[in-house]
Amino acid sequence: MGRFQKHIFICINERKTDDKRGCCASRGSLELLDHLKGRVHELGLKGKVRVNKAGCLDACAQGPTLVVYPDDIWYAPKSKEDLEEIITEHIQGNRPVERLTIPYK
Repeated sequence: MGRFQKHIFICINERKTDDKRGCCASRGSLELLDHLKGRVHELGLKGKVRVNKAGCLDACAQGPTLVVYPDDIWYAPKSKEDLEEIITEHIQGNRPVERLTIPYK
């Protein structure tokens, strides 16, 4: 087992406003990042779960985007409530939240 049980990367990439792909930053990823980091700390998961900023994860159209390793589950949370569900179900319960996953192509 690695250093952390779960490692979460959340995209905070920012593109120009005229880029048709959009970007995670303009869709609220920085606020979601702050919320996620705070909740991991509040729940006593620090040291078990690591939350990191990421550059572009190449899933801009679905953003904001986050990925959980080692599980290789990709999510597109749109709200703090979505993050709470991911934390409770996946991070704490090891049950991926299917409705929020980004499907593999």
